[in-house]
Amino acid sequence: MHAQFDTFQYKRPDLSVISQHFDRQLNAFHNAENVEQQYNVLQILIQLREEFSTMFNLCHIRHTSNIGDDFYTGENDYFDQSLPIYEELSNKMFKAMLDSKFRQELEQKTGKQLFTLAELSIKTFNPSILELLGEENALSSAYTKIKSNATIEFEGNTYNLTGLYPLELSSDRVVRQKASQAKWDFYAQKQAEIEDVFDQMVKKRHQIALQLGYKNFVEVGYARMRRSDYNPEMVANFRKQVRELIVPLAAKLYDRQRKRLKLDQLNWYDEDFKFVTGNPKPVGNPEQIISNAARMYQELSPDTDTFFKFMQDSKLMDLVNRAGKAPGGYCTYLVNFKAPFIFSNFNGTSGDIDVLTHEAGHAFQVWSSGQRFQMEEYHWPTSDAAEIHSMSMEFFTWPWMKLFFGDQTEKYYFLHLAGSLQFIPYGVAVDEFQHIIYENSDMTPAERNAVWRDLERVYLPHRSYPGNDFLDAGGFWQKQSHIFNHPFYYIDYTLAQICAFQFWSRDRKNHEDAWKDYVELCRAGGSRSFVDLVKLANLRSPFEDGCVASVIDEIASFLDSVDDSSF
Repeated sequence: MHAQFDTFQYKRPDLSVISQHFDRQLNAFHNAENVEQQYNVLQILIQLREEFSTMFNLCHIRHTSNIGDDFYTGENDYFDQSLPIYEELSNKMFKAMLDSKFRQELEQKTGKQLFTLAELSIKTFNPSILELLGEENALSSAYTKIKSNATIEFEGNTYNLTGLYPLELSSDRVVRQKASQAKWDFYAQKQAEIEDVFDQMVKKRHQIALQLGYKNFVEVGYARMRRSDYNPEMVANFRKQVRELIVPLAAKLYDRQRKRLKLDQLNWYDEDFKFVTGNPKPVGNPEQIISNAARMYQELSPDTDTFFKFMQDSKLMDLVNRAGKAPGGYCTYLVNFKAPFIFSNFNGTSGDIDVLTHEAGHAFQVWSSGQRFQMEEYHWPTSDAAEIHSMSMEFFTWPWMKLFFGDQTEKYYFLHLAGSLQFIPYGVAVDEFQHIIYENSDMTPAERNAVWRDLERVYLPHRSYPGNDFLDAGGFWQKQSHIFNHPFYYIDYTLAQICAFQFWSRDRKNHEDAWKDYVELCRAGGSRSFVDLVKLANLRSPFEDGCVASVIDEIASFLDSVDDSSF
């Protein structure tokens, strides 16, 4: 019987003790007489780091599960201030590795990617920014707290942001307009507070960049994301392909939606409501959904069966929305327990199944590679590659969607595939927004909002905001947590989506070959860079000319073959 999550003991890591251990081991590393001695010291240093990261992630799970828990709120505050000190220790280790007289032999033992990651990590840190990093972390927590504490009164009931969303999908246009208005009224009321938090963030990040010797935060952001084989120019070229090839196709899909809904104009409160008969909803309660997921993963492969049973037996999933719980979904890894953890907020929409398969993709990957690699850096790949696992799992599980959607399954396929394609222009708009903001750190909040509204006109030309001044002035971006908490992350979803589309296509033609390459990709963890992992999986790089065009043609054909008016 596996140990269960509730029994995992939390103990605040004592950084002063860890620092003393670290310094002693680093001294032994420097004085080592051969590569074996250095490698043995490296194992001890990795173990010290794993103890810290396990407790940090355990705290994060319990804090986001109940934002009102005073104990874990206090522990979260502790980590906000401690993470920069921990980063300093890690960078001491990385610097010692890079300066090692046995570096070549160490690279052969650990793989070159660890040294590439070490070089990138050192680019983002210097002891002079310790205080600024702590302040940046505190601002990130402040934004999360604003959203987590949302209480929205609507027609006699009180909702959090996740709980209100099903009403925004009402087949009654008046109801969804009022529900959407209630949500955006919350953001409008919090606008000054959110914009102040972000303004401080931008200025702190710019100051961090200057102290590290860069002209702005963009290069720091890329190094933090551990990007070693592409740069802002290559990303800009990818965005250009999206503008030219995907934006027109997405616009046609929005127009098909407008016609399906028999509307003269698709407004801001209509965008997520896809069909006159309503969006597909999962059948069954959360317990039945998990039971069907267990059957799905049992039938998909022996590996996924073992993995999902472990997740169930160890109670490593917190899936249902409730008051006081942080919004969103994520997967993290408790390395000392060899345990992934899936967090989400089921609210009775098709997104419940998307987030379950998505986060299970992350969890299956880290479960696979966490057993294979000792190096913490190799448990996860960089996030651009990590999102391939999650988004592709959404498609590999298509044959079992009837378990969750019954006679609405064909409608779900159309929604999922069209929605995945329509997401890409939004994703690259978020990315371009961040480039502009951090290249112009002295912008006012109003100027930032204007930048966002201009980008919507380029990437999301269908968007129309009659009657909502907050959105029409460019406020939509303020709901996007990644902009605040994970700068420059968002492009990774779009790059990974192009790769996931390739797995979707390959899986339809030859499941065995596609699944074999997917499992190999998962097992490789973070042992290679993004482009090298894409090659390992026999996929085309999204940066390669012609890749975007080749992917979307088959998707367009599939969507064109569907009579969506029947939904």
